[in-house]
Amino acid sequence: MTTLSSHILDTTTGLPVEGITVQVFSFDNQRFDTQTNADGRCSDWVGELSAGTYQIRFHVGEYLIQTHGKAFYPHIDITFIVNDEKHLHVPLLISPFGFSSYRGS
Repeated sequence: MTTLSSHILDTTTGLPVEGITVQVFSFDNQRFDTQTNADGRCSDWVGELSAGTYQIRFHVGEYLIQTHGKAFYPHIDITFIVNDEKHLHVPLLISPFGFSSYRGS
């Protein structure tokens, strides 16, 4: 079984992003919701994930509009595969018109 964590960093300000709703969807109809904390992080909200394909959705639009006056993405979806890892970390780097993610540790 695999645990999951994430964090969001605004690359324009260089600061973590607090209060973003983050959802994880499994393809067998499970859904887990949380919000990022003051350090832009979220973890331990989904319990352990079994092997399979998942999607994580970051609801960033409102934050980007409030902080930067505009946003191209209302939300950002990242689909990933869980195999036999003990832990996965899916970070998100955002700006009003771009984003980046990678498999973290």
